[in-house]
Amino acid sequence: MTLQILIIDDEPNIRKTLAACLDAAGHQVTSTRNADEAMAAVAEGFFDLIFLDLRLGTDDGLKLLPRLLAELPGTRVIVITAFASIDSAVSAIKSGAFDYLPKPFGPDQVRLVTRRVAELRAMEEQVRDLQRDIGQWQPAVEFSSSSPAMCKVLQTARQVAGSEASILLRGENGTGKTMLARAIHSWSLRAAKPMAVVSCPSLSADLLESALFGHVKGAFTGALRDQPGRIAACDGGTLFLDEIGDLAPALQAKLLRFVQDREYERVGDPRPRRADVRIITATNVDLGKAVAAGHFREDLYYRLNVIALDLPPLRERVEDITALARELLGFFCRQNRKSILGFTPEALMFLQTYPWPGNVRELRNVIERAVILCPSDHIGPESLPENLAPRETMLRLGGPVSLAVIEEHHIRRVIARTSTLQEAAEILGIDQATLWRRRKVYDI
Repeated sequence: MTLQILIIDDEPNIRKTLAACLDAAGHQVTSTRNADEAMAAVAEGFFDLIFLDLRLGTDDGLKLLPRLLAELPGTRVIVITAFASIDSAVSAIKSGAFDYLPKPFGPDQVRLVTRRVAELRAMEEQVRDLQRDIGQWQPAVEFSSSSPAMCKVLQTARQVAGSEASILLRGENGTGKTMLARAIHSWSLRAAKPMAVVSCPSLSADLLESALFGHVKGAFTGALRDQPGRIAACDGGTLFLDEIGDLAPALQAKLLRFVQDREYERVGDPRPRRADVRIITATNVDLGKAVAAGHFREDLYYRLNVIALDLPPLRERVEDITALARELLGFFCRQNRKSILGFTPEALMFLQTYPWPGNVRELRNVIERAVILCPSDHIGPESLPENLAPRETMLRLGGPVSLAVIEEHHIRRVIARTSTLQEAAEILGIDQATLWRRRKVYDI
């Protein structure tokens, strides 16, 4: 991968030899002598990598470093100096430098550090490509709602998207926490930068640590080359940690350090690194109870819970079911090259009265299945799963079915989607005593 590289050094020989080495590797190189020339070059174009000398005549490279990073977020800066010391290295890394190269250095060292940056940039481009392609594989359900509870969540999400605050998304499995995290990233000032998604339960603690923070070659069996990790890959962007409640205690401590100081270490490498990443987390468990039980760090909980958004389950968003179903229908028709015009009234009735324990994810699967199985231009109950539309009670209004069967089915559906009998009675338009008698008759 060809990089755009800026050299900032007051020594002509260093500029000449370093530029020759980078040119030979196929990179585009610009050389400058001092802070003014460097900032002028930065104003004219973007650089993937900057080699910065700490002593630039009367200029201080360490003071120039934050100015460069402010103008070029995500650019990697390699600090070079003939006056190497532990203190200067630590100061440079804490100020945002990607790495530290003491003079004199050879071509192999330059090629190694440049190759690491090139691999990282290539990974970032892959992440962006995957984000662009995700719409081809996942239905891009628009975040609009007729549900007051969901509207409140979306309004708050848009308000906080532009901030740098950590966000905790809470809700049952399948309520759309990952989709909302992607939406928040797209609404934020970081939208042009990568977003990485990590599912905490999907990997063992060791593999998850490597996936998040990266590792160096030889850090463990199978570590055949350096891997920068998700945090480095989404520098300047957003990291979404799904099911954060399953994070191992040892990783909780390391994540806390990163959230507080934006510092981390790769597995097998004691050198501290920095990254500018916005953290969004999600959970389907009560983290407050997990803290009380000693399973989750209290200090990390408060760091992540700056802004909490509670996504309501689909059974509490009945107003949205029809719109979501039609949106998913359009997506899966395009994916399967089918021309289905919509749903029959009976099918919509089943969709609206089913309690949806799997929430939006279950609705997605049901609509995909129905599109594949539907033999006509409208999806009917026969194309829905039997647990959702039992064949023995399948209704067709105006068909050969008694009023008693219709009444029993309707009462069962209303009770299934309401939290109290009083609420069910109000929806049915009868008093609770009548509902009690109907339940006894139908053995509900």
